Amino acid sequence: MLKPHSQHSVISNAIAASLLGLVLTGCSPADTATNVNTLAEVSQLNKVAPGSPGTEPTWAFSGKTGIGTSYEPYINGQYQDQAANPVSRVWFSVAQGILTETMFGLIHNAQLKELQFIISGNGFVDTEKDNTISTIEYLDTDDQGRPQSLAYKIINKDIEGKYQIEKHIFTDPDRNSLMMNVTFSVFEAGITPHLYVNPHIDNSGANDIAAIEGKALVAHTSDTNSTVMTIKSDVDFVHASAGFVGSSDGIIDLQDNGKLDSLYQTTSNTNQGGNVALTAQYPTLTKANDSLSFNLAIGFAQDKASSLATAQATLDAGYDAVKQAYLGDEQHIGWKDYLASLTPLPSMSANTTDNGKLLYASALVLKAQEDKTHAGALIASLSNPWGDTVSAKVGSTGYKAVWPRDFYQCAMAFLAMGDTQTPKVAFEYLKKVQVSQQTPGFAGTPGWFLQKTHVDGEIEWVGVQLDQTAMPIMLGWKLWQAGVLTDAEIISWYQDMLKPAADFLVTGGKVKLDWNETNISPPSTQQERWEEQAGFSPSTTAAIIAGLVAANDIGVLAQDRDAKTYLALAKQLQSQLATTMVTTAGLLGETNNQGQVAPYYVRISPNGNPNTEEKLLDNNGKPGLDQRLILDGGFLELVRYGVVDAQDPVIKNSVMLIDNQQLEDNLRVKYEFTAKDGSKVPGYRRYGNDGYGEDTVTGFSYAENGNTEDQRGRVWPFFTGERGHYELALATAEGNLAPDRKKALINTYVQGMETFANKGLMLPEQAWDGVGNPTRYDYKMGDGTNSATPLAWTHAEYVKLVRSMTDEQVWDFYPVVKQLAQ
Repeated sequence: MLKPHSQHSVISNAIAASLLGLVLTGCSPADTATNVNTLAEVSQLNKVAPGSPGTEPTWAFSGKTGIGTSYEPYINGQYQDQAANPVSRVWFSVAQGILTETMFGLIHNAQLKELQFIISGNGFVDTEKDNTISTIEYLDTDDQGRPQSLAYKIINKDIEGKYQIEKHIFTDPDRNSLMMNVTFSVFEAGITPHLYVNPHIDNSGANDIAAIEGKALVAHTSDTNSTVMTIKSDVDFVHASAGFVGSSDGIIDLQDNGKLDSLYQTTSNTNQGGNVALTAQYPTLTKANDSLSFNLAIGFAQDKASSLATAQATLDAGYDAVKQAYLGDEQHIGWKDYLASLTPLPSMSANTTDNGKLLYASALVLKAQEDKTHAGALIASLSNPWGDTVSAKVGSTGYKAVWPRDFYQCAMAFLAMGDTQTPKVAFEYLKKVQVSQQTPGFAGTPGWFLQKTHVDGEIEWVGVQLDQTAMPIMLGWKLWQAGVLTDAEIISWYQDMLKPAADFLVTGGKVKLDWNETNISPPSTQQERWEEQAGFSPSTTAAIIAGLVAANDIGVLAQDRDAKTYLALAKQLQSQLATTMVTTAGLLGETNNQGQVAPYYVRISPNGNPNTEEKLLDNNGKPGLDQRLILDGGFLELVRYGVVDAQDPVIKNSVMLIDNQQLEDNLRVKYEFTAKDGSKVPGYRRYGNDGYGEDTVTGFSYAENGNTEDQRGRVWPFFTGERGHYELALATAEGNLAPDRKKALINTYVQGMETFANKGLMLPEQAWDGVGNPTRYDYKMGDGTNSATPLAWTHAEYVKLVRSMTDEQVWDFYPVVKQLAQ
């Protein structure tokens, strides 16, 4: 009997591989020439694979342990292909020990779902993803062990000790290609490796065509403008086959007898697509302790000839040259050069508890998540949330898209680590996603910023979120104060982009775009920062006030007589906080001897009447509850930006309630985790009654079988950073930031965020909080979940927290806002 596969293996990985030349070390393969001839004969008999269209395609596991792309310098604030500096537009991700979503063209345009190895031997067939124990490390580190590039070494060891696979993965900065160096070692005789590739060309897995063409594996779609992916290797394959996933692919073929013997040349001769896979057999390692080493390249282009030439050119350049160019050498500005330009990083590293390892990784990760066609387009995450349970039949950007809120966090992090170019280019990009009378399909009041767009500005979601309209103003002010934008530049941007945004924050107005036809009356927002509720939100209002004050400050410079209205409204909103979003009739607060409830901030008040029993909207499978029951740490943004003092009694009351771990799990926000030094560090959920997460009873992914009431949003690690910023502000306000207290803050909050990083130093959106079914992945406390890793916002918050600790003041603080209360 052959070792059975898990269900996940069958839905697994695919690659387009081709192979030239043999590099065997101590290996005695079978008669390769005979097998190649057999392949040619069988291909004529079995030209087209049966089983169309294959199983329903999905994306890959979203908990990435690594992402990568080549570093490319700007030329005049843009990415420009030049003979001396070609731009490589390829991104990749790694999860569960294998290569997962790999993009070419625009950053959201996936071409490959998964690439892994299938291993057959005496009585077993393994898939690399399901039957090995994986480790990952960075190929390039400095003498402190800090990453210097996004190149990875992955070692996958068979759980039974029969074989080991070592892979080095990075992209070619001179070409649209990815290189992988593989060393396959066996510890018993008669083991055969097979490369298995599941293409998802042009961001969909349902319309692909796969073929064996010469010594290359090729995939494209039935569309005449399709991207073409070609995989080549410098070791000849013995057999190769194209098939449909779940019916005629290599996994199905190998499972019956361990042999790749039902061979097909292509999946279509009629231009009919499906969910396809390519499988290529390498020579059998006939002796124990044999090894097989080879390079493979995945080339992308808009036609077959160029795709093949790209892959071949990367192989011809060779492993050493491509890897060194990726890192940086005399002819190439690489990742190490980018890190060297971030002059604050060495001093910031002294305020971490891992010597700066996560800090350097965060710098790399943030820069990697920028599109290279539309410079400055910063995405939320190079992942599709809960991807392996999400259909890939129709293209989706997932988190590979622009939200101005996440965008702001990232731009401020770049500034914090000493990169002034990227946030300036990013700020200029924002004009592309601001609503104007020229926005297709729009009618109404312009000036606000689109909820979510593709990196090219294509509209995806159209909700109005007032924090996303305020944050571009806040960013512009910060860049001006830092000297990144001159007086003349900020005045120009004020007139062109920031004043319309500020005007919208004042007046709001009617909005009509796609499904969204509404009337916005600031500060009531159609959606708060979690994109789920309407009303008066502390976090949204904090951004509105900061944005208005910043607009006034720039407006004064621009000699705009209307600017004073921004300041007047900011003062008014600040004075109304207590009546519009602080409850004095709370259901969670402590009461005094007179029966009075200690006031606290609610998550959001739908109509600005926080003392009523009004319910929030149903969301994510959860029924809406009384507004006074739902806690959300968003009120801390009021302190961060300078709207409210850290010592404010209502802020302190609200912090006390957030920290209450005796609340039932549905309403509870704070959980504790164990750091590397054995101490306890805090983690926080977004808010009570959050349903954006796994089902506590079945363990299913979010919305895997539709939304359920048992879904539960987990801990989001960047809240540990938000709390750290508050505690720093509190210590500063109290005049008590002695060395011991600062060290304690670093050990609690900086180390707290470091605790959530995975083995590849990727920080997640959500981490497992131990409540309910640990799912098919058997999560342990603090593990990043399958929601989205790495999340740019989490890495940005970590960078900003370290910078704040280094400066001993909050990085996102706005002194002009603080002056409102004076």
